[in-house]
Order: sequence, then C-alpha cells, then structure tokens
Amino acid sequence: MSFMHLFTPHTIRGIEIRNRIFSTAHQTILAQDWCPTDDMAAYHEARAAGGAGLIVMEAARPHGDAVTTSSYIDASRDECIPGYRKVADAVHKHGGKVFGQIAHGGRIAHGQGGLLSVPHAPSTVPDHRFHTMPRAMSTEYVWEVIEAHADAAGRMMEAGLDGIEMTASHGLLLAQFLSPDVNRRNDEFGGSEEKRFRFIQEVVTAVRKTIGPDRVIGIRISAHEDEPTGLNSQMVLDACQRMNDLADLDYLNVTMGSMAGLGSSAHVVPPMAFEHAYTAPHAATIKDVFSRSIFVAGRINQPQLAEQVLVKGQADMCGMTRALISDPDMPNKAQSGRLDDIRACIGCNQACIGHYHQGVPISCIQHPISGRELTLGAHAKATAPRAVMVAGGGPGGMKAAAVAAERGHRVTLYEKSGQLGGQVLLAQTLPDRTEFGVLVDNLKREMELSGVEIRLNTAVDTAMVEKEKPDAIIIATGATPFKSDAEITDDTHAVEAWQVLRGEANPGSSVVIADWRCDWIGVGLAEKLAREGCRVRLAVDGTNAGQNLQIYLRDHWAGKLHNLGVEVIPYARLFGADGDTAYFHHTASGEPIVCEGMDTLVLAQGHQPATTLEESLRPYDVEIHLVGDCLSPRSAEEAIYEGLTAARKV
Repeated sequence: MSFMHLFTPHTIRGIEIRNRIFSTAHQTILAQDWCPTDDMAAYHEARAAGGAGLIVMEAARPHGDAVTTSSYIDASRDECIPGYRKVADAVHKHGGKVFGQIAHGGRIAHGQGGLLSVPHAPSTVPDHRFHTMPRAMSTEYVWEVIEAHADAAGRMMEAGLDGIEMTASHGLLLAQFLSPDVNRRNDEFGGSEEKRFRFIQEVVTAVRKTIGPDRVIGIRISAHEDEPTGLNSQMVLDACQRMNDLADLDYLNVTMGSMAGLGSSAHVVPPMAFEHAYTAPHAATIKDVFSRSIFVAGRINQPQLAEQVLVKGQADMCGMTRALISDPDMPNKAQSGRLDDIRACIGCNQACIGHYHQGVPISCIQHPISGRELTLGAHAKATAPRAVMVAGGGPGGMKAAAVAAERGHRVTLYEKSGQLGGQVLLAQTLPDRTEFGVLVDNLKREMELSGVEIRLNTAVDTAMVEKEKPDAIIIATGATPFKSDAEITDDTHAVEAWQVLRGEANPGSSVVIADWRCDWIGVGLAEKLAREGCRVRLAVDGTNAGQNLQIYLRDHWAGKLHNLGVEVIPYARLFGADGDTAYFHHTASGEPIVCEGMDTLVLAQGHQPATTLEESLRPYDVEIHLVGDCLSPRSAEEAIYEGLTAARKV
C-alpha cells in the first residue's frame, strides 16, 4: 500500500512533525516521586526510534491540590524539570517531537496515601463514577488554577518540550467549566455560554504569555461525552467554534467520552468491541468549525486506517497509541512496506490501561518489552546455538519459539492439534471478539520471521524426546476445563463452556451459566447465547459479572448484557444440579440460590494445568522450562511473558 499522506510532514506554528502518527497522552505508571524517570524516557524513546512523529506525554497535574499518587507527574514543582528534559532529549535524539499534557481532574479526583482528597470543581455537582462531591472553586481560586496551568507549561518549556496540550476531554476540569450541568456559577466564569468558555480562554492566554510565540498549544476535547448530563455534540461544536477565535491555540485533539460515568469511560480506551476509527467522523465535523490542525484518536490501530482518515480529510494527525505500545516500530515498518511484520494491537486493554488500573507500569500482552525497556531490552543473541523443542502451540509456546529462534537457536514447535492458537481460538468465536484472533496471526509472523519449524498434529511424548534429543524443552501444553466438585446428577444436561464455544453442544432455550472465574468466558457466553435467543441466567462466583476483566471492557460488556436481558446473579457459588434445576450458595449470606426451569447448565468453572508431559519427563536428564497455563491457568499475558523469559534462558 502507498501511504501518500501518513508519512508527509505536518507543520504547526513553525514546528515540523515528520509524519502524521502520534502517541496520545496516557498514564504509564513509570513516574516516581511525581517526576518523569529514566524508565519513562526509555519507553518514549522506543516509540520515537520506531518512527512516531509526535509523543504527547502523560497528564501532569498543574496545581498541588490536584496531585494524587506519586506515579503521576506533578508539574506544579520545579523538581519535574530534569525528568522532562530526559524525555525530551530521548525523543529529539531520534527526530521526534514531544508535547507535555496538563490535566486537572476537577471533580474527578482520587485519593492520596489512603485518604480521600478534596476535589475542586466549578460547582458542587457530583460525578457518577468516583462518587466525589466536589468543593466549588472560589473566583480567586479559579484564577490561581489558571496561573498554575501557565506555570506548569513554563516548566515543560524549560525542559525543552515542543508544545503543550491541555485537557477539555473526558469530563475533566476544562470540560466541566464548559458544561451547563456541572458549571452552575454566576460569576465571571459561569451563567452564560460565553462566561463558561472564559476559563479555557484565560488558560490559553496565560499559557501563551508564559511559553512565548514559538511553541505549540493544543487542547484535547471529547466530541461527545456520551454521558446523560455531559456535553453533547452541539455544545462541543459551539465551544470549538469559539476556540477557533483564539489565535494562540494551534490544534484540537479529538476523542470521545467522559470519566464522570461508567459507560462513558469506556471511550477513554475503547476496547475491541468499538469500531475502528469510530471517532474520525466526529473529528471531521469539528474540522468544519476549527480552521487549524485537527488531531484524532480512537481505535486507529493500523497504518492503513490512519491513511484512510487522512485521505478523507477527517484529521491532520492520527493518534495510534496502543498500536505503538504493541509495536513501537510500527511506523518504520509501514514506511518501508513491511506491513505483514507489524504486530497489530487487538484492543484487549489488558496490559496497557489494565495495568494502569492495577497501579502497575504499562506493558502489552503481545509485547512484554513495552514499559520494561530498561529491564528487558532487546533479545541477546545466544552464545552457542542449541536444539530447542517447544511443546504446545498456544500463545506462550509460540512466543517462546519465536524469541528462542530469534536468538539463534534451532527451534521446533509441536502442536498436537491441527491449528495454532490454543484458547485464543475459542475466545475469537465470541461476539465482537474476532480481533482477539489477530494475536495468533501476529505470533505466527514472528515465528516465520525467526525461522521456527512447526509440526502440527504432533504431540510430544517421551519417545519423541528420546528420538530428537533436544538440548532444552519448553513446555506450553496449556490447561483443560476444571472438573467441579459440585454434585450434578446424570439427568442434568451439563456441558463445559468449551463445548458450547466449539459448537459441540445444543444449549436449548434456557441456560444457566455457572461462572467461577468472572472473566471473558462467562460474560462472552452469556452474550453469545442471548443473541441466539436463549433465556440466560449468568451466576457469577464474584461480586459482579466480568469482575476480573479490565474495567472499561467489563462495564461495556455489562451494558450489552443488560440490553440483551441477561439476568446476572452475583455471589453465586455452584453447589449442584438435578434435572432442570441448578443450586448455588450465596457466598456472602450462605443462603441457597435456586435456578429452576433450565435446559442446560453451562460450566465455566476454570481450568486445571495440563501436566502429563512434565510429569513423564521428570526421570530424564533434560533442561525443562514451563510456560503459561501448564504452570497455572491464567491469561495470554502471563503465557506470552513467560514464553519470552523462558526463551531468554535457553
């Protein structure tokens, strides 16, 4: 494919960005003591070296009252400057540009040190996600926060950054001032549309005065907050039209959603159920009223998609953040025509925003080096090539084989079935989860590039090991469904979740799903069967459906199940079943829960490690490494990480 637009430069206020690919601001949990670190610099450097035109750094707090945990950057103190300088130098070294982002959460606030903070907002109006009741800002305090934005921008400029982005997106403070629902003031910053806009106007003016005429100023804004009392499309368009009159403002960065509600928060990092580039038409509408540069982000995970957005004139720059987390070299690969070599993001959200919500540093389930550039780094070549046998063609085995071969070993992967992929092949059969299967395509390509020999329909046993005499064996044999201790009589039609996913069972018209793991299997099956016309009761052995999923994915899925009429029964541990009735313990009260009138009981009771090969090889003097579910059934993230680390040990 020819990229006539994607790899052309774009100039903003005299600053030339080498191409149209940028990384949007996203929290990495790589800051320490409220400052950028060497780890953060290495993380951004990898994306600049991979060809990204622009890096927008993660949100920094401009005012001491908005500062939360030490993994956020506090730009209200001079101590942040040396860390910012490290990042700027690292990105500039590879020809990239770097902007800082300033974000004040307003009523959307977190605690610090175990204590709830005091949130400040335009008015005393609560949010519906974090359930904070903010303190209304005095007029004097509003001016103080405006100056704090300017001071924070000045620190970033002193560190050598190329521009500043402020956030009027996702229901944060600047957006709160725009909202007639959240801003109920009657002073100079509220009471009319013009006065509600004044906060943004004064922030832009103050920042420009501080940073001078040569650096870029942008604002990130949600085209629609998708929240019942949030900003709608027309309100945002009206605000953008006013922003067009601000000569000091150079670009708008268009996204969707709001952090003030559970459903609208899914837009912050939209999971794979969202359409690709779904925000681009909204950006195009804003482009009609804003005459300068328009950036856009939202499920643009492939360079071909970004090129289409540019060809249509919907935006001038395309945010491809998760695509760059999954493959930092994506821009260089695309520009050199190596499209098949790109490790495409699958929108799983597990190790990027999922890690953030766990409070741990960013990574990617497919590319564990992301966020670990200084601790993992590039794969070291083996000092002496060895014969390596990999048993199992799921994600862990495939990653192990690819990395071991890339290091110079002679690697053969054996898969007992006729198809690579393991449980990914099941996950991709669920509604709106087809893209998860791209993970297998990516790993196949990694193995192809590194020269792995693949043998399908071949199970590894002791006879084969004796014959092949490998120097090392990596066992990645996965797991099998766990056999529940529940008492289930023979007259109950009980089937495993895997049987339903493979089309091996007829569930009938009324189904009870016994979901122990509270992950994608239970909610995915519930959606699949409800779409097929079944009455579905999802009994989860946890507090809520999808309890162990990344929260944006969980909440989006909860909305779909509600719309489909799925009955979710929480705190339900399977006890037994007879005939058409399933029995559960309520895990908090101990009282019984009885589900009558079912045709089928679907068992999603977790998995147990497949250890037969490991046990059979114990008497042999051979180097063995265990990877993934055969160690303990978890997720593709652990399997791939362990595959990579095992391959580095052989």
